[in-house]
Amino acid sequence: MSNPILLPCDGCGQLANSAHISRRLERLAWATHFRPVHIQALLLSGIVPSCNSDFLYSPNTSFQNGTEAATILKAAQLSTDGKSREAVLAEFQKLGLMLIHVLECPLDENVSTSEAHALLQRQLPATVARIRRSLKPKRLLLISSQLQPFVDHFHHAGLDCPVLPPPGTTFLSSQLPSETDLEAFRAALAINAPAV
Repeated sequence: MSNPILLPCDGCGQLANSAHISRRLERLAWATHFRPVHIQALLLSGIVPSCNSDFLYSPNTSFQNGTEAATILKAAQLSTDGKSREAVLAEFQKLGLMLIHVLECPLDENVSTSEAHALLQRQLPATVARIRRSLKPKRLLLISSQLQPFVDHFHHAGLDCPVLPPPGTTFLSSQLPSETDLEAFRAALAINAPAV
């Protein structure tokens, strides 16, 4: 029996088999379905969640507290109560919001913290190129503590849009952000909705 051929994945840089590539393309299709025509604010996170139900655009997302999806929706003041997943994501889309990740695939179980850092660093040029050439947002909001070491890179990348927050920090770095952090994020989104 032959070993499967492993090639570096375009979305994360990890060695990948065909199933890994299929799952990445599936996540891209889910996200593309809710891509705004004009992206008002592109939310950039570090690494896609390892569990599909924690991924914002997944068909079986649960929007459970403590997940990246729930944190983003709370920060954007979008309630999920009594709404279908499609209705919630349609509201997110109507606000001109889109979420992407530097690493478009979850990390393999055996990837160390230093290897994860190296993978993120290697994917930065591709992420910058995608933002500049394809997504063209009106502003870029850096979210997640995983991007903390790379904040300056995005501020100096010549993206032709404001990069927020100011150098040295990121939004929503905690799964339970403080009210001050949420207010700063909402100000950057320019959302004038009532408080949660």
